[in-house]
Amino acid sequence: MNRTVALLTVRTLLGRRRAWLLLALPAVLLLLSVVIRLTVGSDEDVTVGLLGAFALATVVPLLGLIAGTGAIGAEIDDGSIVYLLSKPLSRQTIVTTKLAVAVAVIAGFAAVPVLVAGFVLSGAADRLAVAYALGALIAGVAYCALFLMVAVLTRNAVVIGLLYALVWESLVGSFVPGAQALSIQQWSLSVTRAVVGPAAEGLGVTSAVRPAVAVPLLVLLVVGATLAAGRRLRSLRLTGDE
Repeated sequence: MNRTVALLTVRTLLGRRRAWLLLALPAVLLLLSVVIRLTVGSDEDVTVGLLGAFALATVVPLLGLIAGTGAIGAEIDDGSIVYLLSKPLSRQTIVTTKLAVAVAVIAGFAAVPVLVAGFVLSGAADRLAVAYALGALIAGVAYCALFLMVAVLTRNAVVIGLLYALVWESLVGSFVPGAQALSIQQWSLSVTRAVVGPAAEGLGVTSAVRPAVAVPLLVLLVVGATLAAGRRLRSLRLTGDE
C-alpha cells in the first residue's frame, strides 16, 4: 500500500461525476426496499428476489465496473499514469493500492447498502441481510480486480465491462447452466447460501456452484487479475502508449 497513490485514487473515484454514479445505484436499491416494505411488508421471498436478482446481479457488477476501471483507467487514458510510473514505486504496489481503494469504495457503496436493504426488507430473519451483504462484498472484490485488470489491458474497458456485467452476469451467467460455473454472481451466491444455512433452499437462495469450488475460484480470480494487471503495468512505456 502507498498512501499517496491511495489518496490520488480516492480523489479520482469520489470526484463529482463518479460520486453521483456510485450513489445512484444504491439509492435506487434502498428506495425500492423502503417502498416494498411499506407496501408489501416483511417478506423473505421478496427480499431474496430483490437482493439476488437486482443487487447482486445488477447493482454490484456496475459499481464494481465504476470502481475498478475508475481506479486506474482514467489515468491511463489521459496519460497522467506516467507521473506514477516515473516514481520509484513497484508497479504491483500501485495496482494493489488502487485495488484496495476500489474495494473500500465497494464496501461502502455496495455491501453496506445491501445490508441496510436486507434489514429494511426482512430484519434479521434467516440472516438474509448479512448473507447478501457478504456476498455483495465478495463479488465486489472480484469485480474490482477483474475490471481493474481490463482497464490496464485495454482502453475499451468500460464497454467490455458493461457487456460482461449486463450480458454475461445478468443473462448468460444467471440462466445458462454451463456458464453459471464461470459467473462471479454464482460464486458469491454460493457464499450467501452457506451463510443462510439450511433455510436457504426453502427461501430460494440457490447457486450453481458449491462453496468448496466457489471460494478457490474467487481467490484465484482476484490474485490472478491483480498480478496480471501489475505485470501489464510494468510493460507500459512512460509515454503512456501501449
